[in-house]
Amino acid sequence: MKDKIHPEYHKKATISCSCGAKHEVGSTVEKMEIEICSKCHPFYTGKQQLVDTTGRVERFRARKDKAVTAPKKAPKAPRVKKNAK
Repeated sequence: MKDKIHPEYHKKATISCSCGAKHEVGSTVEKMEIEICSKCHPFYTGKQQLVDTTGRVERFRARKDKAVTAPKKAPKAPRVKKNAK
C-alpha cells in the first residue's frame, strides 16, 4: 500500500440528527449532521402512511366504470379504394 494517501480515520465520529439523536460510528469525517435518522424516519418508527395523493386509483375506477356502461359504437364500413387510371 502507498503511504500518506489514506484519509484519517476517526473511531468515534459523531452523527447528529435534526431530531436530536446522536450516534457514534467510525468514519473518515469527524462530525456529520443529517436531517433524518432511524429514530425519526417514518418507515422505522411504524408511522408511515401510504397516501394516494394523485388520485390514480379513483381515476382508474372511473375510467373502468365508464367503459363498462358506455354503449358500444357500430363498426365503420370498410373503405373502398378507387382505381387510379
